[in-house]
Amino acid sequence: MKKLSILMTELKIFFSIVFPTMRSAYAAGAIWAFMNSWNSYLWPLVILQSEKNKTMPLLISTLASGYIPDFGVIMTAVVIATLPMIIVFFTLQNYFIQSILGSMKQ
Repeated sequence: MKKLSILMTELKIFFSIVFPTMRSAYAAGAIWAFMNSWNSYLWPLVILQSEKNKTMPLLISTLASGYIPDFGVIMTAVVIATLPMIIVFFTLQNYFIQSILGSMKQ
């Protein structure tokens, strides 16, 4: 029971002191990790076996690889693929800017 009490105290310290201080760094890391995984092209190209599991970059490259690519469809797919990244960035924008400004203090 004493170990549980110590663990709860340490978690309380973490979530009341450390976590609010590091919130901007966590947001910047979340934006970077999401964009890195969302835009991944080579790893899904190597690993995926079926056509129904393709990611957005793979679908867009399939659209662009025809003899006569339809650029209207390609641009529509690019806009649709960009929307989740824009939503995540604008949701976490304030924290991202805080993390950049925090690293540039003089």
